[in-house]
Amino acid sequence: MAVLLQVDFPFAGPFGNDMSAALGDLAQHIAGESGLIWKIWTECATQQMAGGIYLFSDRTSAETYLAMHRARLTGFGIEDIRAVIFDVNPDLTRITRGPAD
Repeated sequence: MAVLLQVDFPFAGPFGNDMSAALGDLAQHIAGESGLIWKIWTECATQQMAGGIYLFSDRTSAETYLAMHRARLTGFGIEDIRAVIFDVNPDLTRITRGPAD
């Protein structure tokens, strides 16, 4: 069953197009992660935060990715990383047109 991983953390930038230019290689790397179905990149310049919402094919893949991602962020000196892995309710998600599969 698919699971959703939500991550956010303090981030001083860059944002917008500058973020896209700076993190394109990282996005390519993340796209190859085991079990990843998709990722939505999130950013809020006014609150100096960034993160992502990920859909993984299974909990083990999400947990493995989260452990690696926390270590990478911590290595960059980022603290206050918030992360939650949610089970997806596919029946209700389909009703509201969400990509549950």
